[in-house]
Amino acid sequence: MENFEFVSPTHFVFGRAAEEQIGQKLAAAGATKALVHFGGKSAKASGLLDRVCAALDAAGIAYVELGGVRPNPEITLVRHGVDLCKRENVDWIVAVGGGSVIDSAKAIANGACIEEDVWTLFESKATGHPTLPIAVVLTIPAAGSEASKNVVISNDALGRKTGYANNDHRPKFAFMNPELTFTLPPFQTAAGITDMYAHLLERFFDDVEAVPVTDNLNLSLMKTVRAEAPRVLADPENYDARANIMWAGMLCHQGLAGVGRHEDWATHALEHELSALNPTITHGAGLAVLFPAWMEYVCGENPARFAYYGAQVFGLAPTGDVMADAFSAIDETRSFFASLGMPTALAELGICEEDIERMIPTLQANKGAIFGSFKKLSMDDARAIYRRAL
Repeated sequence: MENFEFVSPTHFVFGRAAEEQIGQKLAAAGATKALVHFGGKSAKASGLLDRVCAALDAAGIAYVELGGVRPNPEITLVRHGVDLCKRENVDWIVAVGGGSVIDSAKAIANGACIEEDVWTLFESKATGHPTLPIAVVLTIPAAGSEASKNVVISNDALGRKTGYANNDHRPKFAFMNPELTFTLPPFQTAAGITDMYAHLLERFFDDVEAVPVTDNLNLSLMKTVRAEAPRVLADPENYDARANIMWAGMLCHQGLAGVGRHEDWATHALEHELSALNPTITHGAGLAVLFPAWMEYVCGENPARFAYYGAQVFGLAPTGDVMADAFSAIDETRSFFASLGMPTALAELGICEEDIERMIPTLQANKGAIFGSFKKLSMDDARAIYRRAL
């Protein structure tokens, strides 16, 4: 087990009507004025935004609203939110939505407390500055951003999509009501499930040997996500299935499933370039295509790890040929994603051979010339993985 630091300050309020407690919880924490941050029309149309604002009103907490967060959130709206927080003397941010809204809120929480432009943090990765506290009302289980240290923001002007990690912007509260996910479209549900499963794969496959306590937690989450996924898609209002998926999504990316390991994150880096190139590409859909391609390309580094994963998660019996067992595990992974309705080739996402060279310069700018841990990858390796996924 490698050395690690682990921080988890989030106070979870989970279950039916959880969002109705936001006013009293924030008032007890000293909130006086909040930025209520959200995405498109669904938060308003569903009545959720009204309920959140009513709870803040009842607790005597003033607020200003900022909507319009898109999938793959962009720095322009973040900058607007930073200016709004400074001008209105906001002391808390309330994010109502999924990973995109939460990531935008995290970026604003950082930018509101520094003099420099907020994008400088995504370039420098600097931490140690104050941040505004964040409360989340989660509507889309997927990214795990409701408890993670990570945020990913796009900069359309630069053609960049890049991440930033800071334990200080982990949300202080996460209000998680599974009923809020009942009306999610099937594709969005499936893409979220793919994303959370990919978070586990990034942690399970690296250059560290077995870490039993972490690995077994990771494998248990994989099996749970696989078991609950078809239940949720077949019966969207199955409360227990939705609850298990929502809680698993948080655990998949909170960090606990990777302690003592180096983690890899090469595939997420490869996917970020897809949605930087075309922001309409759903993150989970891109991961569904790229993860099996990455697995096939790197599994020769440690095929026994893949064979073990296949046995534990998919129940594959060893054949005596470890490499064959490794590829069987990869095939099962691709089939699982396909069973959710996810794409299996980049062509389905509108990506072609000519796009590969457009993505390589920003990939190198984000990750350097060599990236990954399970197998150290060069830009030529990245090209090969993209081509394999076409």
